[in-house]
Amino acid sequence: MIVIPAIDLLDGKCVRLSKGRYTTARKVADDPITAASEFQTVGAKYLHVVDLDGAKSGCRSNQGIISEIIQKVQIPVELGGGVRNMDTVDFYIDLGVSRVIIGSAALKDPDFVARAVDKYDEKIAVSIDAESGYVKAEGWTQGSNIYFTDLAKKMEKIGVKYIIFTDIDKDGTLEGPNFGQLDELRKAVNVNIIASGGMHNLDDIYRLKDMDLYGAICGKSIYSGRIILGDAIAACKKIQYT
Repeated sequence: MIVIPAIDLLDGKCVRLSKGRYTTARKVADDPITAASEFQTVGAKYLHVVDLDGAKSGCRSNQGIISEIIQKVQIPVELGGGVRNMDTVDFYIDLGVSRVIIGSAALKDPDFVARAVDKYDEKIAVSIDAESGYVKAEGWTQGSNIYFTDLAKKMEKIGVKYIIFTDIDKDGTLEGPNFGQLDELRKAVNVNIIASGGMHNLDDIYRLKDMDLYGAICGKSIYSGRIILGDAIAACKKIQYT
């Protein structure tokens, strides 16, 4: 399993939210480009970037900063937020993004996801964000009656090979991820699963690793000092005996 540090961009700043609420946004780093470089220096093998403005508006709101991050680091970058058509996918792939994350559009326009996967295969990931098990969209502002595993199964049939799962109730809380729902997802589909939301200590990392997940995204836990990125990366290389 790999640990993936997160950089969430809002109005050009590196922020963290609590439970997906934009009103809770707090700046956690002075400069997102410097933060990305520091994550690489510590040993991160991948970087997770989200355009929070784009997640709400559907526009490429922070593309300048995203471009600077890609130019600054040598590690691959996955990018989500506002990806709702092929023009945006093409733009970010051409920009140098290694994996483009489709979120809201996976719920509303699965045919678009199919076209993106057909063209870019493993360079496409789908983000499934759920509250009480049901998928939310448009920057977590719109609900649905679609259960998260049902959407995951649909994406797997389309050919999606990476799913990022966030329990919104856990995001930014430092209370630990929703292991029950992650286990439910792991049993429902045979894809690479990346856990996101709620990480708070190394025990979480060990437990996710024991679940044989592909990755774990850490944001607030790193910025708050609850998890030291270098320690988490090292933990993923160790065998945990229980």
